[in-house]
Amino acid sequence: MLKKIALATAALVALVALGGYVWLQDFPRRSRANDFFEDAIVAFEEADKKSPPPERPIVFVGSSSIRFWTSLREDMGDLPVLNRGFGGSQMNHVVYNAHRIITAYEPRMVVVYAGDNDLAEGTGKTAEHVLADYRELVKRVHARVSDARIYFLAIKPSKRRWERWPEMRRANSLIEAETITDPRLGYIDTASVLLDESGEPRDDVFIIDGLHMNARGYDAWTDVVRPVIGQGFR
Repeated sequence: MLKKIALATAALVALVALGGYVWLQDFPRRSRANDFFEDAIVAFEEADKKSPPPERPIVFVGSSSIRFWTSLREDMGDLPVLNRGFGGSQMNHVVYNAHRIITAYEPRMVVVYAGDNDLAEGTGKTAEHVLADYRELVKRVHARVSDARIYFLAIKPSKRRWERWPEMRRANSLIEAETITDPRLGYIDTASVLLDESGEPRDDVFIIDGLHMNARGYDAWTDVVRPVIGQGFR
């Protein structure tokens, strides 16, 4: 009897493990759905009801690198910033929700960090996909807030996704070139500050997962982002 129970338990554990593996393998595809992060967007809207955001703020939007920037307000000094990062998001999610978490605030500035998850292994996306979605985001923002300045933060190099860096670097180059076409657009190099002298990801700017940044990483970003945003906000 005990042997049968043990076998049944082992089979159940194996089944759960297999299910978890399949779920993780299929996550990049499923997470591309535009409404995948609806719960996070609703949470932002509920938060706005309880605590109204600043008038015409600087909206920081994008994936977990924005979401986990918990010191953003402090790092940006007296600038009226609003953090609207939602973890795991891709550029298409930012585009899809732009009317709810960007233009709804009539921002003077928008700071975008997206493309990192788009170009992760298994998504099937290329630098051209990221550029196309970025163009659509710019179009939608300026259709509603024509004077908003939009800054793109360069996709970061990381230890975990180092093999994808060539494509990410290519996306950065494409978008940097795009920003030259409109004086309302800007590109901020938040990538090179995370590389060491040999051109590889620094050891001291990431947490244990090799993907998300620690305080030193955000300090490095602050050093290059704040001066640009501050100058543009005048």
